[in-house]
Amino acid sequence: MNGMNRRDIKTGLQVSIVLKQDQHSGKLTTGVVKTILTNTLTHPHGIKVRLENGAVGRVKHIEDV
Repeated sequence: MNGMNRRDIKTGLQVSIVLKQDQHSGKLTTGVVKTILTNTLTHPHGIKVRLENGAVGRVKHIEDV
């Protein structure tokens, strides 16, 4: 699953996000969703979330559970 649909993302899910400073390199950071920050149902660049470690970025991939 990609991270463009808000309904696919729930708190507690393991996801890969791209941080603002890593957008050009495409480096992904993996963690567990603490808070969903995007209010719209979809976003073309991915739903913005805050991970439990405090990192904020857009979801690029939802890990298989």
